[in-house]
Amino acid sequence: MTLRNLIYSIYERRLTAKLAGKPVPRHVGVMCDGNRRWAREMGFVDPNDGHRVGAAKIKHVLGWCDQAGIGHVTLYLLATDNLRRPASELDPLLQIIEDLVTELAEEGNPWRLRIVGALDLLPTQTATALKSAQEKTRDRSGGAQVNIAVGYGGRREIADAVRSLLYDHAAKGGTIEELAEVLDVEHIAEHLYTRGQPDPDLVIRTSGEQRLSGFMLWQSAHSEFYFCELNWPDFRHIDFLRALRSYANRQRRYGA
Repeated sequence: MTLRNLIYSIYERRLTAKLAGKPVPRHVGVMCDGNRRWAREMGFVDPNDGHRVGAAKIKHVLGWCDQAGIGHVTLYLLATDNLRRPASELDPLLQIIEDLVTELAEEGNPWRLRIVGALDLLPTQTATALKSAQEKTRDRSGGAQVNIAVGYGGRREIADAVRSLLYDHAAKGGTIEELAEVLDVEHIAEHLYTRGQPDPDLVIRTSGEQRLSGFMLWQSAHSEFYFCELNWPDFRHIDFLRALRSYANRQRRYGA
């Protein structure tokens, strides 16, 4: 073991020890940002090389979440805005996502997958692969429930939730006026992509950017945020533990 690895190992154990008995987020949102930037900095010509390395990182991160006892994880992999990228970049990225989700759904992995996003905006092949992975894992219970946010936009999710609510109310024979009289935030929450799950307690974003970029706009109203300067492929276990430490040291007020 090199001196650097030894120091890393000691620091990792110290961080883990300091988290013992501290609050753990029930749900963590992860904005896997900086793959293309990492590829450029590393000298790769193809930015998708960064996405491939970033995809390989995800399985490690899910393992860290399981070790920490985190029950729900949402991975922001592709925004609706990203769908405007040129086909030369978008098509390989979609294939990387398909391969990743298919791998996560393989036998022996403990995660139950839920696809969150506007699947109707995706190519048929991609949508089919994502739905197949979700169905294959629907009875799993050994690890975190993992939301795969692909073709996802927070505003689109809210619009879809309201649309679903209106259709549901109309199917029951209700009128718009009757709905307006009783409508509250819980009615909309029941129609979100993440319905039935706790809102994210912690949102982690890599690459140094400090904005939501449309990620879980409704659910993150009371989330804690942790911004990491590293690009996603460089995100390490100690960086994950630092995020948990930051969360554990905060006093959550929920607006009170």
